Amino acid sequence: MKMDSNHVDTMRYRSGDTGRLWRAVSARDRHADGEFVYAVLSTGVYCRPSCPAKRPKSEKKVTFFALPEAAERAGFRPCKRCSPRMAGPADPTLRAVASVCRSITDRLLADEGHGEGDGGLALAGLAAGAGVSPHQLERMFRRIIGITPRQYADTRRMLHLKSALRKGDSVTSAIYNAGFGSSSRLYERANAQLGMTPATYGRGGAGMRIVYTTAETPLGKMLLAATERGISALYLGKSTSSLEEALREEYPRAELICERKASGRLTAWLGEVLAHLNGRRPHLDLPTDVQATAFQRLVWEELRRIPYGSTRTYTEVAKAIGKRSAVRAVARACATNPVSVVVPCHRVIRQGGELAGYRWGLDRKRNLLDHEAANSKK
Repeated sequence: MKMDSNHVDTMRYRSGDTGRLWRAVSARDRHADGEFVYAVLSTGVYCRPSCPAKRPKSEKKVTFFALPEAAERAGFRPCKRCSPRMAGPADPTLRAVASVCRSITDRLLADEGHGEGDGGLALAGLAAGAGVSPHQLERMFRRIIGITPRQYADTRRMLHLKSALRKGDSVTSAIYNAGFGSSSRLYERANAQLGMTPATYGRGGAGMRIVYTTAETPLGKMLLAATERGISALYLGKSTSSLEEALREEYPRAELICERKASGRLTAWLGEVLAHLNGRRPHLDLPTDVQATAFQRLVWEELRRIPYGSTRTYTEVAKAIGKRSAVRAVARACATNPVSVVVPCHRVIRQGGELAGYRWGLDRKRNLLDHEAANSKK
């Protein structure tokens, strides 16, 4: 398929046209299938516009992607009811990128069990198959997926590895079958990609010892959990039971120990967080120990640089980390932040000042921002 070099700039999908996209989702418009997919922030699932599943109450609860591959790269999983991957994209540019993504995945599957699976993944070959130049293909990938074809291949390898480890495969076979070739290549990236070593990830966090406590705050109930290295979770909500359940889902096989009365480092960290929430400690700089991808860590580190009482837009954060086209991936990283307040994702807002995408509720986000704005003027 031959394309004009400017075609990538004439796609029907526009990231800023969320009103039209939301109307298509609300109407379950089958004609929009293949034009985009939408992802629900609270469930982590993405769907085609015509999906019969219950709709979120507002546009603020969802985010949109041009392709299923872009949604999956941001951490969402496909809906089992509507099978969004089956709706082929209508736009030629999207079809080309989707085709290359499938080629990469098929090649990696074909090379499973043969070590380093780079055969057939050269940029020139992938571009020729799509009928574009290597430069065009890289530009198309960066615009639509947010990464290069090579980075996409690495992402698929890592997903394959995680799946194998969760199923109980040995670390050695999982690394080899995922195409890493040698364990040294993977272990160099393990902390960034898995948040822990492959062996620990395969055990679902088994061997981790996490101590937690709960407290009342101006924002309702708070759960603070930590290892010896730092804070692993800071949740806000209405009930202790719901926060404890969220912690169990985050660390299903870790040893979770509840301290009704916090002690040791947990006491000190709890005191600093409570002082911060009460306006007595504007600058919070606490250690964290969380599972995260390299991209999530990059975003979260940037969020910690936002001054108390200030805000940034998702676009500004994307530019600050050198990923101008990854605005939606930045929003997803904010939505999946497990250590709220410590990593101040509430300080990220939409263009024009609109609030959106806070895991613990927009009312809490608004209260946090109002509280910080008032205290920063004192």
